[in-house]
Amino acid sequence: MMFALAWLVACVVTVGATYCVRRYALRKGIVDAPGASRKVHTAPMPLLGGMGIALGIGITVGAWLLFGGSMGEFSLTDVHVTLWHIAGVLGGIVALCIGGYLDDRHDLPPYLQILAPMIAAGLVVASGVGIVHVTNPFGGVIVFDSFRIGGFAPLAALTGWIWILVVMYTTKFLDGLDGLVSGVTSIGALIVALLSIFFFVNYPTALLAAIVSGAFAGFLVWNTHPAKIFLGEGGSTMAGFLLGVLALISGAKVATLVMVLGVPLLDAAWVIMRRILVARKSPFQADRTHIHFRLLDAGFSQRQAVFFLYAVAFVFGMMALFLQSIQKLYGIVFLVIFMVLLGVFLVGRRAEGAKKGS
Repeated sequence: MMFALAWLVACVVTVGATYCVRRYALRKGIVDAPGASRKVHTAPMPLLGGMGIALGIGITVGAWLLFGGSMGEFSLTDVHVTLWHIAGVLGGIVALCIGGYLDDRHDLPPYLQILAPMIAAGLVVASGVGIVHVTNPFGGVIVFDSFRIGGFAPLAALTGWIWILVVMYTTKFLDGLDGLVSGVTSIGALIVALLSIFFFVNYPTALLAAIVSGAFAGFLVWNTHPAKIFLGEGGSTMAGFLLGVLALISGAKVATLVMVLGVPLLDAAWVIMRRILVARKSPFQADRTHIHFRLLDAGFSQRQAVFFLYAVAFVFGMMALFLQSIQKLYGIVFLVIFMVLLGVFLVGRRAEGAKKGS
């Protein structure tokens, strides 16, 4: 019940906070105008949605720290999730909100957009979050913190920093349809919560994951198609930031999150390589080559495309709960095969549609 309460409080607070943020964005004219070929909305849409989520998470975490310290195992902190870790996460959220606000208002170039994600990842790594070790699917573990300078493990920090940045840009690239990133993030955080409750008995991580899941579910009230507000730069990167951090705090459950975000991760890697090697352009230059746009081009409606990707994230995430290390490797291989087959199917559907249109 405590985890359900944390989820519900974050959800309700985010619904109210997003309402206030939406009114502010409209009053200040901070909107995303339609027009580009990759944009599917037809009217100016308020941005800054990430600030509503940040308020929902911040208020819920603050209340739990203030009133939940005497809850024993239902406290938000313990030896694994320290107050410093929470401070690093909240500091990263603030950095992303500031960077997101500036970008949503002034449309910053990519080399300035990346500063806030780099700072956010740096803050959480500085708080002690990193990839200490990962399970070797063929036996044993791969250790990243064996080399230390004083009490600092540079390799663990560097790999953790890179991991968080990769997941942040995965959700940023995924943010193209109403409710897509919000829903996938809520599902991913819920999977981490279930993993922490039933398999590793790490209640503080489960509480934090439940709060994140609830906050993004609350934002979905405003973001489900037809959306009334968008995540904006800060919100789309915040989704990946929180998922990446949750995977590390829960004990480097990187493979689990890779299965939840498998399709977007593979899609992001493919799109980046295509932009660099084929199109000869910046990997950050937006276009309509992402999987969600391909689903639309193949005849899916927005809702159908979004719920299809929800289902994929949920199914592979639930599989990850019950698979052991080597089995997760097989699961990831199956995911790659699924992605290839999906790509072939979508190309065929698009070609068939083009032939009928001609």
